[in-house]
Amino acid sequence: MDIALEACDRYFFSPYIYPESWPESYWVRQVLSLYIITVISGWSLYMLQATFSYFFIFDRRLEKHPQFLENQSRLEIAYASKSIPFMALFTVPLFFLEVRGYSRLYMGISGVAGWSFVALSAVSFLMFTDCLIYWIHKGLHNRLAYKYIHKPHHKWKVPTPFASHAFHPVDGFLQSLPYHIYPFIFPLHKLTYLVLFVFVNVWTVSIHDGDYKVPDFLRPFVNGAAHHTDHHLFYTCNYGQFFTLWDRIGGSFKYPSAFEGKLLLKDVQGRGNKEKGS
Repeated sequence: MDIALEACDRYFFSPYIYPESWPESYWVRQVLSLYIITVISGWSLYMLQATFSYFFIFDRRLEKHPQFLENQSRLEIAYASKSIPFMALFTVPLFFLEVRGYSRLYMGISGVAGWSFVALSAVSFLMFTDCLIYWIHKGLHNRLAYKYIHKPHHKWKVPTPFASHAFHPVDGFLQSLPYHIYPFIFPLHKLTYLVLFVFVNVWTVSIHDGDYKVPDFLRPFVNGAAHHTDHHLFYTCNYGQFFTLWDRIGGSFKYPSAFEGKLLLKDVQGRGNKEKGS
């Protein structure tokens, strides 16, 4: 995050926002700047990706599904837009620790070994975070946690891409926590971290976009939109984020209904046929 902070300081905060008496190293300034960056970047990534997905990938015929709420996409956007600033309050202290040098983030790549480690660390990041998110997500389905924290996200039984960030702030932060923990435990290149940050947001939108197309050879391993749609519908299955591994280990794996031909769109078509018949 210090890369983003340095760029914003150079081109925006220093020349236009802060007085000269507040140096770039001043901790109050850093915290405020990180909060602004986190909120604006978080909301912008969410809106850009979800809007693109909604208009070009999501099948909008699903808005006629009997479990699709009236004005649902607007409700999802409103809920996410209210939650993101509060999620940032929890996240900024971790970014601040990174900027202050307490993480294991690094710059510089030396030779083939350096590039190999970058590739390996990206895979390690996905495996590590997938494991932790599985257990956190499953824990959020505990009766009390679900009622007060996670239930709002399951309001969207037939989600659109805009549901991707429509979490209770505590829920959203807890499920993002593994991404922030990783660089405090394992070495990770700073640019890799930024790329993975964007990838995670893209992936979160993609598993809510209703696009079930996955190459056949990846279906046993990748937790995609088909798996996550069943999670929204049936609650107690497919808690994983990227892979199916921990659902299989934890006994919560459900083969996606969409892969069995039980598509949500058929419910829409069936409803339409009934209305024509009446």
